[in-house]
Amino acid sequence: MAGFLLSRMGVDVLVLEKHADFLRDFRGDTIHPSTLELMYELGLLDEFLKRPHQEIREITAQVGNGTATLGEFTHLPTHCRFLAQMPQWDFLNFLCEQAVRYPDFHFRNRTEVTDLIQEQGKITGLRAKTPDSEIEVLADLIIAADGRHSIVRKQAQLKAINLGAPMDVLWMRLSRRPGDPGQTFGRADSGRLLVLIQRNDYWQCAYVIAKGTIGELRQRGLTAFREEIARLSPFLHDRVQELKDWKQVSLLTVVVDRLETWSRPGLLCIGDAAHAMSPIGGVGINLAIQDAVATANILGPALLRGVPTRDELQKVQERREFPTRAIQRMQIMVQNRVIKRVLSSTRPLSLPWPLRLLNSWPFLRRFPARFIGMGPRPEHVKTPDVHAYRESLAA
Repeated sequence: MAGFLLSRMGVDVLVLEKHADFLRDFRGDTIHPSTLELMYELGLLDEFLKRPHQEIREITAQVGNGTATLGEFTHLPTHCRFLAQMPQWDFLNFLCEQAVRYPDFHFRNRTEVTDLIQEQGKITGLRAKTPDSEIEVLADLIIAADGRHSIVRKQAQLKAINLGAPMDVLWMRLSRRPGDPGQTFGRADSGRLLVLIQRNDYWQCAYVIAKGTIGELRQRGLTAFREEIARLSPFLHDRVQELKDWKQVSLLTVVVDRLETWSRPGLLCIGDAAHAMSPIGGVGINLAIQDAVATANILGPALLRGVPTRDELQKVQERREFPTRAIQRMQIMVQNRVIKRVLSSTRPLSLPWPLRLLNSWPFLRRFPARFIGMGPRPEHVKTPDVHAYRESLAA
């Protein structure tokens, strides 16, 4: 997104992708109303929504035998009052298809960054390996968007503050059939927590475990694991046999952290490279997109002039640190007060009073929906499409 917006302004951009394509399962696939609003501002919303997706207008959870609606998105002041469920590879492919229309956007896959080039304390480029050779790329600015295990931030020796996470997540898929529930939902009871994300013909399943207990779970065996899933969601009892091997179960080690400083001269970290998020709320990809928009808004003019100054790089962190801290604070509160309690429970659970309150006063559901769906500080596209402007002048 950052490369797309900057090239749209006329900044020469090269995006490097380690893999041959974007096709990787069990990534953040929720496109929130804040991101959909950006698509509208870019004039891409109608084309974007032609891609296969599901629209989620409310989020529900079952705790014990009680059910609560956690948030309703139908009241948000946006053009799309829903979450769009779309595989992340489809979203990234769409962005690339739009970006390559601009002559200043360049993309290379199968190119893995290995090191940074530094001169007199300033980062001036990077080294990367391809299937054929090693290359060097010199640039006025390196933007690191390479995730929670960022090679770039490691090479830059940027210090991260680990905020802690009491759980990990096991991802898997099970088939979906007619008559199954229609929407994404969660189910918690007696030390177990399962979230089911609707994917048309299959369920993407997130089974939450206490951090560091994957060894114990595997030791109990796959049969016991299948039985636990079936107990949480009985309608899946005739499908858990689809899990025939632990290789079908992917472990996400949950990390919540953020960098003390997001930048060095010549380098800026955004997204998970700057602040790894918990999967709670599915906000990671959307917060990263907001970072990208702020980056283009703040640094685009500077890049057109030359090399951004240290102060200009720090302005991105100043703009985005408050929403990052606010969302992480919410995630940590939910982790410690809800997730931890569920995972440590040995007896049937009942609906906690905040969820009972949401059931009794439906208008309160708008507040979590707004916080999750739009974020504490939604960004808006403020940069021009210089190529469209030039075309209009030529016409």
